[in-house]
Amino acid sequence: MKKIVTVTEVEGEGLESLLGEPVCLLCMNYIYVGTLAGVNDRFVLLEDAAVCYETGDWSAKSWKDAQKVGQPLYVVTDKIEAYCRGK
Repeated sequence: MKKIVTVTEVEGEGLESLLGEPVCLLCMNYIYVGTLAGVNDRFVLLEDAAVCYETGDWSAKSWKDAQKVGQPLYVVTDKIEAYCRGK
């Protein structure tokens, strides 16, 4: 049997490391993009937020169809399946 015997907590990992950066949040039903402005244990705050209905080519400089929300957007963290730096 293999066991993990030490755990190291690293601060500033995960979503926190992307604060102030453009992000792409792949959630259960939608893809949200914007600048990550806040993170806590229940929500993330996106400024200049948009719902991305069609990404287009992932290597393109912009999203094919991202529609602006027009206000800051709070996304529930337990609905986020994956995330990455945005465009």
